[in-house]
Amino acid sequence: MRAVRYHSTMLNASRLIGTHDVLVVTLDTLRYDVAADLHARCRTPNLSAILPAGGWEKRHTPGSFTFAAHSAFFAGFLPTPTAPGKHPRLFALRFPGSETTSEGTAVFDAPDIVAGFRASGYHTICIGGVGFFNQLTPLGNVLPGLFDESHWSPELGVTDSRSTEHQVNLALRRVAELPPTQRVFFFVNISAIHQPNCFYLNGATDDTIESHAAALEYVDGELGRLFAGLRKRGPWLAVICSDHGTAYGEDGHTGHRLAHPVVWDVPYAEFVLQQGNE
Repeated sequence: MRAVRYHSTMLNASRLIGTHDVLVVTLDTLRYDVAADLHARCRTPNLSAILPAGGWEKRHTPGSFTFAAHSAFFAGFLPTPTAPGKHPRLFALRFPGSETTSEGTAVFDAPDIVAGFRASGYHTICIGGVGFFNQLTPLGNVLPGLFDESHWSPELGVTDSRSTEHQVNLALRRVAELPPTQRVFFFVNISAIHQPNCFYLNGATDDTIESHAAALEYVDGELGRLFAGLRKRGPWLAVICSDHGTAYGEDGHTGHRLAHPVVWDVPYAEFVLQQGNE
């Protein structure tokens, strides 16, 4: 699998809009420390194959739970580099006084980036995962409602141990059904790493950091098919990141929607996935 191995700060999104499809994958609830550890131990080969040379970049999430983080993402505020300073953003919405846009930022005159891509000729697709994308309640329709089409079913959600397999199957089917000349903004919220994840670790009955890691290994096994399928259509401007982490007892904390480094530190990568058949 070949990819242009840019560091995130080198991508010029403004030059890629219109010529590249755009993929955003959120690995819901994935902790940075777990992602970096599995990458270092070669336990996530499909993700490692498309990561920049330095592996996952540690960033800070703008929100400590799914709805808050994704609301920020769709407003153009992806996870922020941890180094001090003002960091130019990949996508932004035009507003006076912005200090984090640059010549490389894709800036939209729109209320959210999904609408911005639509106005730029992109067909926008959401494949949901966790409950905030389930379309079963008014709240569960807010984020999916931004898209031209959105998909959710229990098979894509947190209680199905094969959820990523089902999500990838659906994504590849929808991409194959689109005309090759139709640009697409494709968003996928991977649900498998979110609790409950104990069923990814043999013999486990409780969610632990070990089952969290096992869930990421399962997800990695399915994402290889996604990347291979998308490359047949490519090229893609791709962002893969977590929306937030979660605690497994650190300093007495469990879960997320709280202020702790294991929640705020998230893995992030952006790159160009080149077209090809391998």
